Amino acid sequence: MKNYVVNVNDMTVVYHKKPVLWDIDLQIPSGILMAIVGPNGAGKSTLIKAMLGLVKPVTGKVTFWGESYESQRKRIGYVPQRGSVDWDFPTDVLDVVTMGTYGQLGWIKRPGEKERELAIQAIEKVDMLPFANRQISQLSGGQQQRVFLARALVQDADIYFMDEPFQGVDAKTEKAIIKLLEELKNRGKTVVVVHHDLQTVPEYFDWVTLLNRVVIESGPVEKVFTDENLRKTYRSTSENLYRKRDVM
Repeated sequence: MKNYVVNVNDMTVVYHKKPVLWDIDLQIPSGILMAIVGPNGAGKSTLIKAMLGLVKPVTGKVTFWGESYESQRKRIGYVPQRGSVDWDFPTDVLDVVTMGTYGQLGWIKRPGEKERELAIQAIEKVDMLPFANRQISQLSGGQQQRVFLARALVQDADIYFMDEPFQGVDAKTEKAIIKLLEELKNRGKTVVVVHHDLQTVPEYFDWVTLLNRVVIESGPVEKVFTDENLRKTYRSTSENLYRKRDVM
């Protein structure tokens, strides 16, 4: 049996008095590559943000290795949606990636040669070394996504949360990203990805969580990613919430 690195218990998130996530119970095992899948508005990004303390649940508890997020944050990496970032901020690729070392250094100590070398190695891994000194505003969408991945890689976390890393990237970048994710998994890391392309789930991932305000099912792709479960996931949100309350 796999060890659980994340436990979510009885978590509910409400926006403007409307439930975005309802009574979420979820366990994430160690060393998997997991997709979070569901329709638009299902709460996929909110689930990640709530686990990381970026959104405050009204009820529930989240632990990482049995401890709070705050006590384990150095072991946790996060790649937000590209559209949520101010890409006009005047900084270059190397500086952005070097920021990934701040969690280990703390905010008082400045990165030195060791940290910059780690950043350069991460940039090279995502095939962005020729762009190391380029302003991030001058990059394409796919290149910007690679920079964010490099920043996460340089953190050398044990679990990574990635919000739509394949969104708006070209086929070459998508292949490069999934190769990196597989390498992380092979190194014993846990990777959790908000994903929208149902066709690539069986090819890219070994674990899947089906979500539509409530957790429909979570587990190995070969067991969970079925036509019946997908129909349940993509039916109306109100029906899923009603069925969840009815079971309780």
